[in-house]
Amino acid sequence: MDRTQRKAALSGRRKAMFEVIFEADTPAGRAFDVLLIIAIVTSVAVVMLDTVGAVRARCGGMLYALEWFFTILFTIEYGLRLWCVGNPLRYAVSFFGLVDLLAVVPTYLSLLIPGTHYLLVIRVLRVLRIFR
Repeated sequence: MDRTQRKAALSGRRKAMFEVIFEADTPAGRAFDVLLIIAIVTSVAVVMLDTVGAVRARCGGMLYALEWFFTILFTIEYGLRLWCVGNPLRYAVSFFGLVDLLAVVPTYLSLLIPGTHYLLVIRVLRVLRIFR
């Protein structure tokens, strides 16, 4: 494949990904939105369960692993959103772009500053996507 063909193929993949991520009127878009909503609600439930001492004592390791699973999942989703939009900076500073970023930053921040994982409650803002 020459450079022009690779660029066209990449452009085609970006358009297809954009359609899946941002267009809810296609079967793939609806499936993506449903899976995203399930992931958001489950992620919020994990954060809430982690605040209950007895649950954390019994299932803390699993909750920690799930927290990282969702953080990585949402990081990949955020990266894909930036990759497939025409103007990544415009999306990054939009309301939903900032909410998406704030959903993952606390977990990464907790690696540098202990005790900041409690900021994961911000992830609840992602529930706003349901009403979009």
